Amino acid sequence: MALTADDCSCIKAIWQSVSSHPDHYGGEALYRMFLSHPQTKTSFPNFDFDKDSPQIKAHGKKVVDALTEASKHLDNIDGALNKMSDLHSLNLRVDPGNFSLLTHNIIVTIADNLPDKFDCLTHQALDKFLAAVGCALTHKYR
Repeated sequence: MALTADDCSCIKAIWQSVSSHPDHYGGEALYRMFLSHPQTKTSFPNFDFDKDSPQIKAHGKKVVDALTEASKHLDNIDGALNKMSDLHSLNLRVDPGNFSLLTHNIIVTIADNLPDKFDCLTHQALDKFLAAVGCALTHKYR
């Protein structure tokens, strides 16, 4: 499903708020994922899983920074995330199912923190964007 011009506008509008606090939003999304899906912790054997853990915040920042880069290349998400796809599929061998779990928690985190900016169109656009990101990150698993 291709992103429309309206989708791109919605993504760029809300992503300004998200990208301005990457450790907060990314850390909260990861914490939610670890809490709701404890099996995802296996990819992070030496992490402190407390809510305000510096490790969770630092990795959350990496996640949001990567999504910020993808949001700048909405016409070529695969290209923007090519190196990250290699890293996750070839080196780290992250369970590809974890991407959809994290995607869900990113959307919940954004909806919870930015309710005034999270309308139906934004939700739909973020769903499509994060699905495209998930496809970009998992296509090398095949």
